[in-house]
Amino acid sequence: MADGLTAMAVAVTLAGSAIATAWAEKAVGAAAVGAMAENEKLFGRGIVFMVLPETIVLFGFAMAFLLLGKVG
Repeated sequence: MADGLTAMAVAVTLAGSAIATAWAEKAVGAAAVGAMAENEKLFGRGIVFMVLPETIVLFGFAMAFLLLGKVG
């Protein structure tokens, strides 16, 4: 029973982090493209801000692997 609940926790962790990353990338990407349309010099900053939300999913993967260590 506990292994099943842990597996569900892993699934919720990965799904939540992936959805949060997609939502953040959507907002940041739209703003970055709009800023770059006005000023091409903002390309570097736009790329940096597009990479920042990826840390959300990386932390989600880390937590999932930690939870999977509890199974078995």
